[in-house]
Amino acid sequence: MLSRRQALQVSAVALSGASPLFGRIQDKPKDRRLGKPKTLNDDFSWSPPATLEAWKLRREELRVQVMLSQGLWPMPEAPRIEATITGKLVRADHTIEKVHFASLKGHTVVGNLYRPVGDVKPRPAVLFAHGHWNGGRLHVETESVAKAAVARGEEATLEEARFFMQAIPITLARLGFVVFQYDMIGYAESTAIPHILKSGVIHPDAFAEPDGELRLQSLTGLQTWNSIRALDFLETLPDVDKTKLAVTGASGGGTQTFILAACDERVAAAFPAVMVSTGMQGGCVCENASYLRLNTGNIELAALMAPKPLAVSGANDWTREIMTKGLPELRQLYKLYGAETNVAGKSWVKFPHNFGKPSREFMYTWFRTHLMGNSEPVHEPTFTPTPVDELRVFDAKHPRPADEVGAKLLRPELTRQANAAIKTAPDANATLRSALRTMVNSPRLGEGLISVEDFRSVDKDGFTEHAALLGRRGTGEAVPTVGWIPKDYDREAAAIWLHPMGATSLTAGFGKPNPAVLSLLKANRAVLTPDVLGCGALTPTVPFAVNKNYAGFTFGYNRSLAAQRIHDVLTCLGNLLFNAKVKHVDLIGFGELGPIAILAAALAGKAIRRTAADANKFRFENVTTMDDAMMMPGMLKYGGLPAFAALASNLKLHNVKDTGLPGDAEPWTDAKAVSVLLLTG
Repeated sequence: MLSRRQALQVSAVALSGASPLFGRIQDKPKDRRLGKPKTLNDDFSWSPPATLEAWKLRREELRVQVMLSQGLWPMPEAPRIEATITGKLVRADHTIEKVHFASLKGHTVVGNLYRPVGDVKPRPAVLFAHGHWNGGRLHVETESVAKAAVARGEEATLEEARFFMQAIPITLARLGFVVFQYDMIGYAESTAIPHILKSGVIHPDAFAEPDGELRLQSLTGLQTWNSIRALDFLETLPDVDKTKLAVTGASGGGTQTFILAACDERVAAAFPAVMVSTGMQGGCVCENASYLRLNTGNIELAALMAPKPLAVSGANDWTREIMTKGLPELRQLYKLYGAETNVAGKSWVKFPHNFGKPSREFMYTWFRTHLMGNSEPVHEPTFTPTPVDELRVFDAKHPRPADEVGAKLLRPELTRQANAAIKTAPDANATLRSALRTMVNSPRLGEGLISVEDFRSVDKDGFTEHAALLGRRGTGEAVPTVGWIPKDYDREAAAIWLHPMGATSLTAGFGKPNPAVLSLLKANRAVLTPDVLGCGALTPTVPFAVNKNYAGFTFGYNRSLAAQRIHDVLTCLGNLLFNAKVKHVDLIGFGELGPIAILAAALAGKAIRRTAADANKFRFENVTTMDDAMMMPGMLKYGGLPAFAALASNLKLHNVKDTGLPGDAEPWTDAKAVSVLLLTG
């Protein structure tokens, strides 16, 4: 790590003419962000924190990240469920009711409620998410596929193999559980909004629009809200023990399982099947959303269940290595809680992607052990399936709700719901700041966290010029910076000069130092100028690309360009505060990086003393393409630039016409911006 003395040292070497550092700064640094973006098919290995205290801090931040990614931060109000039962089937040892209810105005959740026969008493309940099998809740496997499953030992009988989707709720009901099996959006009888089965297809019904991303409205988020409301429905039933709610599902249903458990603390036990792994993270639009897996992955997301009971299963798919990659780390985490017996896993690598009989029996035993106190292994008995048409909730006598709408017409209700949640949050500023911190996803600053590489220093006329590559330790980041340090510098104050031209802006157009920068030096302010990502030496050879079919496949794993730039500003801030030990840091932002300066100041709070920035006449409402340099999912949900600007300390703005921001309508010169910064108290 660069010492305080090194960070501000004055080189004894004086060079005449143009500084070689400016030539050097134009070299392409080895910043990993200039390479290919992360995708859902990369490696998502995870190591748990060394201490329980560290994990609890991480857990709190990650839960906010997951909820935000689902459009559920802060959590919206959930009115009491008013369910409609359209029919009831009575069997010898269980009943099946046909249920639908509104999860929010205009959107319907549909499913079957399985109950044990006998006395009405509080029982454990299981929410069952069916996953991506073609028929969903009403799926019947083809005879050829079923025969193959029996032949390899995955199923015992042809009937079990064909109707495994019914085997699960029937067996659980026979064991004494109440079970609600509900439709994933676009499956079975949930038809108002289509479901895209392939990741390479644009969603046709409004969930791929820039405005939707800017408001964090997605198919994934709506599905998670449906899952939360399904738990609400179970809680209304007199025969359900509210303290013993479990959730299970395989494949996409496994994803729904651990996302629900991350968002809703009511989940008492979980069994996500064939989905938790360090490999492929989920290939459907319903399993991806902006921010969901930013600097995390399915193993850590499942770990949010700790210390409550969690079991996972693997097969001959992307989960094949779960026993050696993922489960050991989960066990390490549970050991921190002293709850090693609350996590388990099994893998059947001789079977393909499945929720076959062995894994189902593992799940039954897991839930009965932890929710009923009976650890005796469960063997799934034979059962008589119900013809799927008899399970349907809607028919001629029971039509679909008249107010049901598609995604395009539903989105205004999602906006209203989100606005109400933000408005009624106990601490609006804390909510906004946590949202911005999550969207930027920049680790908190502190001692020893900023690396300084390739440091060079040279004396100039009246000041010292430094050049270095800054980054967060262990991230592979390398932000080119140039610093100008006045003679007899007292470390009282420094300014981050944030310009689209980066370091070249210090002299561009003058052939000598920019007079505005010299005025900062004369005021005994050091000046640090970064080439933030996408500018100057940190401009990629190939432009940043956003997945053309669904932005969640990009922003779910990578920061947006705007967030990367904010992150780079904060890296510079950390270098000045913790490496160079500067007492006060100011920020000045120019042109298209003016809004970046505003957002960085909002996130930094009092760590940036004062900011002068060009608002650049920018509004997030004017971002209309996914590849816009200022596309930052969620910004409109939280009120846009004006809402976040209010969080900044001592902010002075110009060029604010039609932005809704306070400040001068007309743009300032560099000299005026600096004079305002220096005069601001």
